[in-house]
Amino acid sequence: MNVRHSFHASLSRGAALLALALLMSPAAPARAERPAYPASPAHDVADTLHGQVLVDPFRWLEEGASPETRRWCEEQNALTRRTLDAFPARADLARRLGELYAIPTTSEPRVCGSRVFFSRRTAGQNQPVVEGIDAPGAAPRVVIDPNVLAADGTVALDWMYPSPDGALIAYGTSPGGSEHSTLHVRDVAKGGDLGESIPNTQHASVAWDPDGSGFVYSRHPEAGEVPAGEEIFHESLAHHRIGDDPARDEIVFDGKGRDIHESRAVWLSSDSKFVFLSTSLDRAKNDLSVRPAGSSDPFRAVAEGVDGTVTGDACQGRLYLLTNVDAPRYRIVTPGPDADPRKWKDVVPQQDGVIEDFTIVHGKLAVRLMVNASSRLRIFSLAGHLEREVALPALGSVSEMAANPTGRSLYLTFVSFTHPAAVYVYDVESHALTTLEPSVPGVRADDYETRQVWFSSKDGTRVPMFLVHRRGLAMDGQRPTLLSGYGGFNISETPAFRADLFPWLERGGVYALASLRGGGEFGRAWHESGRLAKKQNVFDDFHAAAEYLVKSKVTNASRLAARGGSNGGLLMGAVLTQRPELYAAIVCQAPLLDMLRYQRFLMAQYWVPEYGSSEDPQQFRYLLAYSPYQNVRSGVKYPATLITTAEEDSRVDPCHARKMAALLQSRTGSDAPILIRIERKAGHGQGKPVSKRIDEGVDVLSFLMMRLGMN
Repeated sequence: MNVRHSFHASLSRGAALLALALLMSPAAPARAERPAYPASPAHDVADTLHGQVLVDPFRWLEEGASPETRRWCEEQNALTRRTLDAFPARADLARRLGELYAIPTTSEPRVCGSRVFFSRRTAGQNQPVVEGIDAPGAAPRVVIDPNVLAADGTVALDWMYPSPDGALIAYGTSPGGSEHSTLHVRDVAKGGDLGESIPNTQHASVAWDPDGSGFVYSRHPEAGEVPAGEEIFHESLAHHRIGDDPARDEIVFDGKGRDIHESRAVWLSSDSKFVFLSTSLDRAKNDLSVRPAGSSDPFRAVAEGVDGTVTGDACQGRLYLLTNVDAPRYRIVTPGPDADPRKWKDVVPQQDGVIEDFTIVHGKLAVRLMVNASSRLRIFSLAGHLEREVALPALGSVSEMAANPTGRSLYLTFVSFTHPAAVYVYDVESHALTTLEPSVPGVRADDYETRQVWFSSKDGTRVPMFLVHRRGLAMDGQRPTLLSGYGGFNISETPAFRADLFPWLERGGVYALASLRGGGEFGRAWHESGRLAKKQNVFDDFHAAAEYLVKSKVTNASRLAARGGSNGGLLMGAVLTQRPELYAAIVCQAPLLDMLRYQRFLMAQYWVPEYGSSEDPQQFRYLLAYSPYQNVRSGVKYPATLITTAEEDSRVDPCHARKMAALLQSRTGSDAPILIRIERKAGHGQGKPVSKRIDEGVDVLSFLMMRLGMN
């Protein structure tokens, strides 16, 4: 077979059937013909790290702009297209996903004076639209519609911060999922933008002046202002007055003399009296300062050098802090006159679950907790007395709470495995919980059941996992099962509605979501036990979850697949290299995979506190022990694997995916396919238009269903 010619030839019926047979028959993949992979020449580069020689055969694939890499990407995409396009149910999957993504959703409520803003996406919209309600009882109207910014929906609204009275909104947009935001200011009443256009505001935070005349915001340097490659760092804070030239904005905090990797964020308190400033080199710790809103006073330390995280709000001139200092499940405190945490006084002490957030509403504290990886909502007085627990619609997740601190309405987003995201309104006086907009279920929740099971990890730690499937589905050891997890950065995996799961569930599949260590499901200790030198615990938890699914007769290894993205993509790389025999298929999305070099690319220096760095001799040893790229072995029968990445990913460099695909293809002892999907005009996933989400969903589901025999 002429390999290069075959990549560009049209697919005959015989070749289509062969491609389909290749991914079917999960119990006996060795009978299928090995894919004709594109040429991936190995050019060994040797590095010596801490006395150990390491050889990297595909270093050349780190150069994303080189002609050789671009040609390789085109040929790999062609192979992936021919293989996945052979699945006969693709049209049905696209139709069903189109229906599911057309389900209206609302989220991200913001309350500013008498105005309420929220995001809404309806059928036919690639991007959610910001809508506003000008006064109680008024009909919502469109405030910002990013769908008009690009015909293909690839310009996204990255973030937004309304002014205290809701008259103006500072917001950021970026093309192609890049998250390289430009700041604009929208006049809500007129429906158009003012003249402001401020670049280099990726991941920006904004704290408005109380009168709306200007704001403090975070920004990054222009190219040429710092050494090349450091533009993503050196974050500073500036004050902008509406109508002024941004080039002359006053620098409020330049960070000179401080670590260039320090993260800085500002926000305005709910009562518009204070601006908070958080600075951090580690997601597990930060310093917190405050100053009067609208002033040029220096920031005063509230928490400095503490062993933990601190965030805050204010009501009637009094500060309320949420912290895990001396409280691994968090507590709400009021500080003393200085930054001494020994003088903090508990308002809401540690609870039976993890306190995730609080909002001040009607002179009360609405407290969002997580208990066993699902949400609870409790109302406390400002003195800390528990008044009520709010009954939620189902086992699910609450997020994005907002309120006017003097009003009686608490706005929140609720979502579950079978309830699409919707904004709810809780009246703290009548105790009624209603939807902001009439909800459209989209799926019959009663057709499915969700249960939580517990299993023991390698070291005996008990770990929970959600199982979702059709009601009454027999657990006969043959259920096609998709296992997912994340396990990092104190991020909790809780119930959420995923449109691309329902074609799987409707065909008799089971979805399993494991709440792994490294996340925040059980507080600080849960996170700490899955980071740095303890990262292997995350992988052990996932292996144990897979073993539980087999042992409990949900599925078997020939019908079990795993999926994860970003830090969860790293998890998939470890799953793939450590326990390949447990899975029939792996979907590894936007992954970190070369953990000896990851810190060299894009913004990854920010993640060294979570993972460590190979530049440190001790951290090098544990990184080498699990780094997926360095642990691919020749002759091992790796399961069918689909690696996905995107050219505009500004978080995780696509080189991880490219190198891993080439290495797996060259070393696997299995005929199961190793495929890579490289998307254009897309990034890490934030702001991806619905059309691209559907395309990716069809590809992922086609791959999984073909491999697990779900034809």
